[in-house]
Amino acid sequence: MTADLSTEQARERIRAAYDPTLLKQAGYVLVEALADHLAGVQQGQGPVLPWQAPEDLVCEAAEVRDQIPPAGTDRAALVDRFRQLLATMLEKGLNLHHPHYIGHQVPAPVPIAGWFDAVGSVTNQCMAIYDMGPWATAVEQSMVRRLGEQIGWRVGEFAGLVTHGGSLANFTALLTARNIASPDGWEQGVTADGRMPVLVVHSDAHYCVARSAGMLGLGTRNVLRVGLDSQRRMDPNRLDELLSDLRKRNRPIVATVACACATPIGAFDPLEAIADICRRHDVWLHVDAAHGGCACLSARHRHLIAGIERADSLVWDAHKMLFVPALCALVLYRNAAHRFEAFRQDAPYLFDPSAPGMAEYDSGMRTVECTKRAAAFGLWGVWSMFGPQLLADMVDVTFDMGRLLYEKLLAAPDFEPLHEPECNIVVFRHVPSGWQNMAPERLGRFQLELRRRLIQSGDFYIVSTNLEGIGALRVTIINPLTTPRDLDQLLDALRAQAARMLSDSTS
Repeated sequence: MTADLSTEQARERIRAAYDPTLLKQAGYVLVEALADHLAGVQQGQGPVLPWQAPEDLVCEAAEVRDQIPPAGTDRAALVDRFRQLLATMLEKGLNLHHPHYIGHQVPAPVPIAGWFDAVGSVTNQCMAIYDMGPWATAVEQSMVRRLGEQIGWRVGEFAGLVTHGGSLANFTALLTARNIASPDGWEQGVTADGRMPVLVVHSDAHYCVARSAGMLGLGTRNVLRVGLDSQRRMDPNRLDELLSDLRKRNRPIVATVACACATPIGAFDPLEAIADICRRHDVWLHVDAAHGGCACLSARHRHLIAGIERADSLVWDAHKMLFVPALCALVLYRNAAHRFEAFRQDAPYLFDPSAPGMAEYDSGMRTVECTKRAAAFGLWGVWSMFGPQLLADMVDVTFDMGRLLYEKLLAAPDFEPLHEPECNIVVFRHVPSGWQNMAPERLGRFQLELRRRLIQSGDFYIVSTNLEGIGALRVTIINPLTTPRDLDQLLDALRAQAARMLSDSTS
């Protein structure tokens, strides 16, 4: 009898958690709270970042977590508890939809994209084999085909997949390149007569490329960086010289990794020239277009990625400049025959040998992940509701704002732009009056502290970087709601924080 009572109590608790009416009522609370929150944030209300020290915030999260309602709490009380938790989440989080968020390459996503992702989360539409997530698979492949067409390829000739982030996407593409460069590398390892293959990369390539080299067994010391031109783009002449030397020494080459665009200042490599050189040396060309792949949607900015269609593989993050929630990154192969080269494993408990044609739709055959969330729902939903023109508009608006910020910096005697931007990434320094001849190292340290004080104030969120080893401020205008007035306010906020810093140092 005791066991039966315990089992029934357990089932009652389970029924309460799975109650569709609880979901409905909490859903009403969620929709209203998010709409009200975004209405205020998008108008610039409140801080961009409600700064708290990390350990204080961890302790607060634990305290809230442990205020668990007692067993048997009625539905209305559970809805109230949900309302409280939701309010805390919205109060404590970083507000990417605030027009003063111009920091990392993470966008203010189109809000309704979150509802499509929510459908996948609530119903747990996951992928590995086709019949685990048929609609998720169909949505993903429909977007792979559409974006591949935007690149300039023909459906049926190319292939691709969606994975969890640009780092994993770059790793997957480079694993494919490694297996093609070393046909028995998957089974036997990658050395060839003691000659370790190399990766030839843009000198400013994202750190995940070197990380991939370590995971691929190549070793980070076998990542060879190509020198840059005056615009921090890969120098084709230096690439040609390096590949020629490697071929003369019979050194295996996994791939050349070009950028569209590179993270530090948003520099777009000259892909046509690089593709010519890679073809001449018979080297796989991989393009990290995580940020700049979006340029193929814009008639005004497509020239930045001219030649990208000649890449053997590329990555493109939809959770950057396609303005959908993280994470949703595409890996695309120009030649569809390469789609199964990354992994060569059997899993008879999972993949059905009686239907070999289904392998085309079994994502687990081509990704690091086995179970994978339905990451393309948000992208598919936004495209289906608004079409590609909205995405092109957001690319044009944010790239234009990058140019406008550059012009404002040029016109301001106390600011120094460090490059002419090609997109929405702008790097610069604030140089207060009298600091024009300051030692570069001290000026660089000043930028880092200035950025720290600015974000802790909640007025703006920007990031910092180093150029030639000297600290600088870096902005990515990745909120299409940011206006010219917001940029003026940024310069004023930096001036105000700098004045306080200088005052503190003399007091």
